[in-house]
Amino acid sequence: MSYEGEEAEAEYFSKDFDWEELKADVESNPSFNHHFIPFHSSPSQSSLSQSQSDVQAWKQFHTRHSSGKFFKERRYLLKEFPELVCCGPNSKLLELGCGNGSTLLPILRANKDMIVYACDCSDETLEKAKEIISATKDISYIHRLHTFCCDFSTNGFPNWLACNPCQDKFLQKHSNCFSDVKADKGLDFTNSHSSQDCDTCVGGVDFVTLIFTLSAVPLERMPRSVKECFTVLKPGGMVLFRDYGLYDMTMLRFEPEKRVGFREYMRSDGTRSYFFCLDTIRNLFVGAGFTELELDYCCVKSVNRRKGKSMRRVWVHGKFQKPACS
Repeated sequence: MSYEGEEAEAEYFSKDFDWEELKADVESNPSFNHHFIPFHSSPSQSSLSQSQSDVQAWKQFHTRHSSGKFFKERRYLLKEFPELVCCGPNSKLLELGCGNGSTLLPILRANKDMIVYACDCSDETLEKAKEIISATKDISYIHRLHTFCCDFSTNGFPNWLACNPCQDKFLQKHSNCFSDVKADKGLDFTNSHSSQDCDTCVGGVDFVTLIFTLSAVPLERMPRSVKECFTVLKPGGMVLFRDYGLYDMTMLRFEPEKRVGFREYMRSDGTRSYFFCLDTIRNLFVGAGFTELELDYCCVKSVNRRKGKSMRRVWVHGKFQKPACS
């Protein structure tokens, strides 16, 4: 899942304005008052029905934007998260909501030893991502990439992905959280191992990249989603996080009728987005057991040359680590 409207790579690396000044400007502007009115939720569809609607909306989104023109590699992530380049050989990465592969390709290219697992809620989107990766003609990329379809916010991750120390403990407490999703390319790890002898299972990953994905998950499902990340990371592993920040230009463009929750909006195509403050992210990750390493707003001025307008973009950048003794 991704919808951030990427800018040129070089524009991600500076603090172009102060977030507190932006906050003061926005909150003093009467035209933005509707963003701060208390939100009273109305009776809504069931959690399962809502999840199915969310998945369908993202499938349609990626179908509409399946052309090469929409695909832009997120090469800036290699500078924001140098751990992806300088980690040890055979490190394992899980990319959540991989979309068309815009995060995957730069990582596969920059780190020739990394093994990458990637999931999305849409089979069609995964096929497009694999098609883009295959078009590079680099066989090593294809061999090091393993994809599987999964809505981790509702179904959890497949049990073959779980961190070995967490596997038994987590399955005992939440026997229905780990699904039997299979990876592609005929890789079936679901019944070939125990938590004590995981030669054929993944047994946890070293990194989870959560890039413009959590904001697409309904707020009430976020705590479980973050806890799922905790269970698949090896002790000492890290979540590398980037998503929409509070008072981002995209948020301020939403009309009152697009609000579906507190700081949560629904686009006309049915995809949703939440806009994070630092405290919300901190509470989600620390509450799940993570240690905060980095957390800050990334504030960038983006210029629309065609319209001659300067836009203030806000993203949240974070790094969170699973304690080594977990």
